[in-house]
Amino acid sequence: MPFTQYSDTALLNSIVGHTSSFGALGSAPNLWVGLSSTTPTADGNASNITEPSGGNYARVNATGNTVWTAATNAAPAYVVNGNAAITFGAATANWVSGSNLTYVVIFDASSTGNLLGFGSLTTAKPVLNGDTASFATSALNMTLQ
Repeated sequence: MPFTQYSDTALLNSIVGHTSSFGALGSAPNLWVGLSSTTPTADGNASNITEPSGGNYARVNATGNTVWTAATNAAPAYVVNGNAAITFGAATANWVSGSNLTYVVIFDASSTGNLLGFGSLTTAKPVLNGDTASFATSALNMTLQ
């Protein structure tokens, strides 16, 4: 049974920290945005994710309504980082040995944690020493269908 448009909108609002019409879902998780050079699997266990290590790489906290817009009441329901850019620290070395980063990943912790979602980047590219990876305002969206 699929969720309704109403449920999709309420769930997304709950996830990103906006007021939801669902009262009993509890508090929103912290959202941490990361990058991967390999294709994640949807098992929720962070399988097949290769995040950079070293070179000043760290997931970026993107929690709450200071980053995410309220969910659209549309089919499909979605939220975007319409309130702020999501910017990583400047690379102090090539990330993943200069390999292309191909996916954005969203976790509930700054390291390890639970994989909440992922999506392919429109343009795969490496992050090299001195680069600053960033998602411009309104460039990153999460969708429930």
